Amino acid sequence: MQVIINGEITTLDEVASVEDLVGHLGIEGKIAVEINGQIIPRSRFGVQTLKEGDKIEIVRAIGGG
Repeated sequence: MQVIINGEITTLDEVASVEDLVGHLGIEGKIAVEINGQIIPRSRFGVQTLKEGDKIEIVRAIGGG
């Protein structure tokens, strides 16, 4: 399936949910995920499925000072 992640077309195999995607990409820590303009609560990462053509934005929180 092809999706767009942070503006780049990406082909995914064996990825069905946001949780799967985050694990596949190796992203850890505090993140925010938006699919097609809708923010996905962290509590829904395991049940929110991905579809062909979804536009996904992933933002990682970075602390600093």
